[in-house]
Amino acid sequence: MYDFNADDVFEMAEQLERNGGKFYRSAMEKVDDEENKNLLRMLAEMEDTHEKTFIAMRAELTAADKASTVFDPADESFLYLRALVDTRVFFEKEIDVSSTHEILKSAIQAEKDAIVFFLGMKEAVPTDKGKGQLEAIIREEMEHIRLLGGRLANLKK
Repeated sequence: MYDFNADDVFEMAEQLERNGGKFYRSAMEKVDDEENKNLLRMLAEMEDTHEKTFIAMRAELTAADKASTVFDPADESFLYLRALVDTRVFFEKEIDVSSTHEILKSAIQAEKDAIVFFLGMKEAVPTDKGKGQLEAIIREEMEHIRLLGGRLANLKK
C-alpha cells in the first residue's frame, strides 16, 4: 500500500498539468482550422494556470506536510505516483492526428483521466492545505470536457 503526503500530491499535480499543456500544444500543431487551434491553445494556457496554482499551494506546505508518512527509503511511493501521472494521464503516446475529431476524442479522454486522478488524490490533501483549490481545478477540468465535447458535437454536424 502506498501512502502519499501533500507534497507528493502537489508535485505530481504540477507534472500532470505540464503534461496537459504539452499535450494540447502538440495537438494544436496538428489541427488545421483556426477555431479549434484557439480552443486547444486556450486549454493549454488553462493547464499552465493550474500548474502555477499547484506550485503556489505546494510552496505553502509545512515541513510536516512534506514529511514521509511511511518508511520509504527508496522513495517508491513517489516513483509510483510519477509513473501513474506520466503513463495514465496526458501521457506521451502517438495521438491519432488523422482528424480533428480524433484529437478532440483523445483530449476528452485525457481530461477524464485527470479528473479521476485528482479525485483520488484529493483525499491525501488536508482541508487547510488547498482541498478547496483542488476541487475548483476539478470543476475546471470538467469544464474542459464540456468545451471539448461541444466542439466534437459541432464537428459531427
